[in-house]
Amino acid sequence: MAFASMVTARAEPLVPEKDELKLGFIKLTDMAPLAIAKELGFFEEEGLYVTLEPQANWKVLLDRVISGELDGAHMLAGQPLAATIGFGTKADIVTPFSMDLNGNAVTVSNDVWAMMKPNIPVADGKPVHPVKADALKPVVDKFRGEGKNFNMGMVFPVSTHNYELRYWLAAGKIHPGFYSPSDVSGQIKADVLLSVTPPPQMPATLEAGTIHGYCVGEPWNQAAVFKGIGVPVITDYEIWKNNPEKVFGITKTFAEKNPNTTLALTKALIRAAMWLDENNNANRMKAVEILSKPEYVGADAKVIANSMTGTFEYEKGDKRAVPDFNVFFRHFATYPYYSDAVWYLTQMRRWGQIPEAKTDDWYANVAKNVYRPEIYLQAAKLLVAEGKAKEADFPWNADGYRAPTAEFIDGIIYDGRKPNAYIDALPIGLKGQQKVDGSEVVGG
Repeated sequence: MAFASMVTARAEPLVPEKDELKLGFIKLTDMAPLAIAKELGFFEEEGLYVTLEPQANWKVLLDRVISGELDGAHMLAGQPLAATIGFGTKADIVTPFSMDLNGNAVTVSNDVWAMMKPNIPVADGKPVHPVKADALKPVVDKFRGEGKNFNMGMVFPVSTHNYELRYWLAAGKIHPGFYSPSDVSGQIKADVLLSVTPPPQMPATLEAGTIHGYCVGEPWNQAAVFKGIGVPVITDYEIWKNNPEKVFGITKTFAEKNPNTTLALTKALIRAAMWLDENNNANRMKAVEILSKPEYVGADAKVIANSMTGTFEYEKGDKRAVPDFNVFFRHFATYPYYSDAVWYLTQMRRWGQIPEAKTDDWYANVAKNVYRPEIYLQAAKLLVAEGKAKEADFPWNADGYRAPTAEFIDGIIYDGRKPNAYIDALPIGLKGQQKVDGSEVVGG
């Protein structure tokens, strides 16, 4: 729909059906839009009185949104999708707002890094990036040859971190393992054993030697550098350029019962995202100061700033410019694209969380049930009408799908309209009619 036909007159102020809200989050840098919307008064200006409450882990967070103890939350992009299709907890969760792009990395222990380094090209005395998992494969093979498990942590079975880590490993011919209806460990036929570790516990678990590496969001990769216990080897920006990360999730029932509240929430979050990215990230140090407070992320401001201000430190002293490591509004970051949802569903199918083949239409329908760009654009329309945002900042004519892209570590083209063709193009993983039966892959 053309923008001009959407905005005909200045909108009447929204009257939220529910104005006192409790929203949940996990202590990660990318919860920033929530903290900023509260601290800068955007929630209040939209008629909302919000309490932000950190949660113990992603499962507790999701369960509390479903039960109504929380009105909404900072969520992993895969959580609303998995809940809707019934992988794990079954519930109808929707998202009108994508919280950010990028923001994760893969970190390995110092010992593993020392074993990887001989396999990595060097230029000007520094490792050449991006570091592919090909450099890790001889290390994993050595462990396996000695009868040892190579263990890595990720934050949740349907987390972006799980799928990004699996994607990176598989692109280096390292099998990260399958799920099946009878075995949800995700370790069937695995070369590397992936398991869940809560984000703030990643560095300590690595230091204890329980895991040899992990994929997590900030500030927990940079924390390993500051502690001198590990080395981030690749960011998710290098695995999939400008990949979607977290979303803001609410129940479908909440959205239907409280349409004005949902719009007001979306408006406040859009405003926070705009503030985070405006003027070439000029506000990021103020954001770092806010996020370092114990009630939000609670990590040292220097650690948070290492990635939030457009740089990223790999090996100690090897700090490089990564201006888009954290993106909150640029590149239409906050628009909930169907094609982003479809990508996560393809990875669920690839690794057996979706145990049987589905049609392309099935993927499209699930995406449209969960990702709600029509709510997002309605909120954006109101902001423009109120003079709080610019018309050019929003993809008014988008059909919900990004253009096909090959900006992945393996160069394979992803087209959100053709999920099965994409799945079949990936060399490791289930494809076609295949499924996992016991410990074997069966079917054509």
